Amino acid sequence: MTALSPAPSSAETRTKIFTGPRILAGDGTEPEALAVRSGWIVATGTRHDLRSAFPTAEEVALDGALVVPGFNDAHCHPTQAALARVRVDLNTLPDAGAVLSALRRQARRTPPGQWVVGQPLDERRTGTLDRDMLDQVSDSHPVLVVHYSLHRAVANSAGLAALGYRSPADAPPGGRLGAHPDGRLDGHLIERAWLDPWLPGTKGTSIAPNGTLFAQQAALKEVIAELHACGITSFCDALVTPAEQELYATALAAGELTARVGMLLWHSYADPRQLPGDSADPHRLRTVGVKMMLDGALSGGTCRCRSPYPSATGTGNGLQILTDDEFTETVRAIDAAGGRVAVHANGDQAVQTVLDTVESLPRSRTRHRIEHCSLIDDGLAERIARAQLITVPFGPFVTLHGEQLIDYYGDRVDKVCAHRTLRDAGIVVAGSSDYPLAPPDPLLGIRSLVTRTTAAGTTVGAGQRIGPQDAVDVYTRGSAAASDEESVKGTLTVGRLADLTVLDTDLTTAEPEALTDIRVRSTWVGGECVHTSHR
Repeated sequence: MTALSPAPSSAETRTKIFTGPRILAGDGTEPEALAVRSGWIVATGTRHDLRSAFPTAEEVALDGALVVPGFNDAHCHPTQAALARVRVDLNTLPDAGAVLSALRRQARRTPPGQWVVGQPLDERRTGTLDRDMLDQVSDSHPVLVVHYSLHRAVANSAGLAALGYRSPADAPPGGRLGAHPDGRLDGHLIERAWLDPWLPGTKGTSIAPNGTLFAQQAALKEVIAELHACGITSFCDALVTPAEQELYATALAAGELTARVGMLLWHSYADPRQLPGDSADPHRLRTVGVKMMLDGALSGGTCRCRSPYPSATGTGNGLQILTDDEFTETVRAIDAAGGRVAVHANGDQAVQTVLDTVESLPRSRTRHRIEHCSLIDDGLAERIARAQLITVPFGPFVTLHGEQLIDYYGDRVDKVCAHRTLRDAGIVVAGSSDYPLAPPDPLLGIRSLVTRTTAAGTTVGAGQRIGPQDAVDVYTRGSAAASDEESVKGTLTVGRLADLTVLDTDLTTAEPEALTDIRVRSTWVGGECVHTSHR
């Protein structure tokens, strides 16, 4: 038995002994049971030893085939998913007509001149929207529809006017405005053309309507419950502003924050002289770093690469969102203040720019992060390892977008989402869904890491396959390390938080293609059940 010092008898009644058919602790051991007190694992070992050490403990027999450390999504956007439900929720609408009808209903409830916002737009289901279509919603309200990728949006004529956009030349650096052949704007706003007014920082007011705090809280609670149903016990929200910080803080104060949450503050809200600290309960809510975006989207074909490709921009390459000076100055200021930057960098040119900047820092002691780190080669992997950067690649994107990635990047897909190359180089690799851009289910990500095949059966970069236990490690220990929490979670060992996920099938023996058929029986945070399939 591995244990801390025995607790006084008065505390033994608060101890629980968890048993399961098979427990993968994540450190190579498989204890028969875990002893948990006040949310922490205080002993592991055989059932007999733990029952002897804690004779009055409550015993919890976990109903399932496999127990693993709680899944941890190191890069996702739960508050964006929640706030979308507070605005005009387009998530289940079947076509463009339904989208326009929902927006019209919201416009009738909204005072003239105020923004009407709908999201997330999925054009695979609804077809393409444009300025003229959104003009049918209202001519007295600016209207914005945000794409599910969060890399682009569509506005009506009133919205374009409110933003000061009259021609393609009005686009800000790092952004683009779509236009017809005659130069008339078509309403499409790419990257900073919509992000800057959406996330204006401390010097502006966002165009995003957030609704009441009560409605926000209800939506966030719903979203977190859905994540728990996927076995997720922790996540890092990769895009927060003061509004989202308040939302999480209110949930924590109300005792309704059932997940463990890390936050990445959008860079335009970050003051290096006064970086935000952790909450009163840092194991429940904490600030992980400052988020920056250097290039565009992997699956959207707008990431910045070192050599040309048939990008969606029509220019033979993607977009650089921040200028070199903006990026370098911000990274150096945050690093000098002792903060961490988490940089969205998909293409190999963007990854190289991150490395060039980080390598120029004077004796940095901070382990900065590269979010996505999608296209690399062995040379970049070696530099990432030397710089001790943390990588957070997409989990499910090969399975979800493999054919599209081949169309854009050709042979480069052999090193797209290169989990094996990165892990073999000794780099911290965390698990990420990028939800709601993709489904949050970690088992979908694990299937993608293990098989590297799409739903249509196309294999994409077979050399990047890793085994199922390694894939679980990415979504547990790797994600914990990405927020500097490997000492308190990521494994089911003594001194760690009792966060665990119970599966109905042993994923180590399941057929790789069947990994997404596995179901979560229950999810536990701090030894308390936050989801069960039996309810």
